[in-house]
Amino acid sequence: MIPFKRISLGFYPTPLVKLESLTKLLAGPEIYIKRDDLTGLAFGGNKTRKLEYLLGDAVAKGCDVLITGGAQQSNHCRQTAAAAAQYGLQCHLVLGGHQPDEFNGNLLLDKLLGAHLHFCGNLRKGEKIPEIVEELGAIGKSPYVIPYGGSNSIGTLGFVTAIEELKLQMKAMDLHFSHIIFASSSGGTQAGLMVGKVLYDLDIEILGIGIDKDEIEGLPLETFVLKLANATALKLNVDINVHKNDIYLNYNYLGEGYGIIGEAEKEAIDLLARSEGILLDPVYTAKAMAGLIDLIRKQQFDKKDKVLFWHTGGTPALFPYPSNLI
Repeated sequence: MIPFKRISLGFYPTPLVKLESLTKLLAGPEIYIKRDDLTGLAFGGNKTRKLEYLLGDAVAKGCDVLITGGAQQSNHCRQTAAAAAQYGLQCHLVLGGHQPDEFNGNLLLDKLLGAHLHFCGNLRKGEKIPEIVEELGAIGKSPYVIPYGGSNSIGTLGFVTAIEELKLQMKAMDLHFSHIIFASSSGGTQAGLMVGKVLYDLDIEILGIGIDKDEIEGLPLETFVLKLANATALKLNVDINVHKNDIYLNYNYLGEGYGIIGEAEKEAIDLLARSEGILLDPVYTAKAMAGLIDLIRKQQFDKKDKVLFWHTGGTPALFPYPSNLI
């Protein structure tokens, strides 16, 4: 049990199922999926786990506004807006790009959830948040800043807890996974999984598929994950030291860049949809699944392995991309 305030936002445990058809199609290791796209908070996603601890902190501090940032179709921002609505808090989202003529995907949901949207052009990682915090403070508001992706030592606790959840599911199903593969972007999911696997004594390789080469807080993602994992262990007061060599980040599947759909991403979306009836998002999970498919085809896994794909959600982002997908 993690000794920090946590509020209820999601439905757990999220399903853990074998991808029977995909396993047969790829003729490689057994493939399972952890359905964090079904956490339940406004179409779900992995950020719900982080937000349970972040909102717990915000409510404990008496804050009345949540503020965070991200790309225009940010899944994190959509879930933050939903969490704010559920707990009666105002929400400000600091987004990249310019206000569109028509709102769709996550942007439409942000509006329906009552969020105040601030469009910031090329700045998509909340760089203008300090200005907005100052403006809110000047009118008597008490804002709580949630970092990009919810990735700090509080948000990361959500994925330490997720490993405990996974361990219980594995025990109940008599399973042991050799690898966990997922999309890695803001670092919090990966850092939490790494701390959790040590804390809960799981011998599993944590394999992050990098989907964005931009730095986080001025640091390369590997360095940021290392710093965040050790900060999380310190917050938990546990004797865990994560080292640089413990971090696996594969950038071979960036394709044409963040948010750009290429043939690999399209194949991954089509293959999982048509073999399993499960939808991926075009920005994060499609790149991660494209990486898993390619690694299997390159025989990077033993056929006796059991590989877990952690679906981090994001399916509303499919809707702005119809011309790229059909």
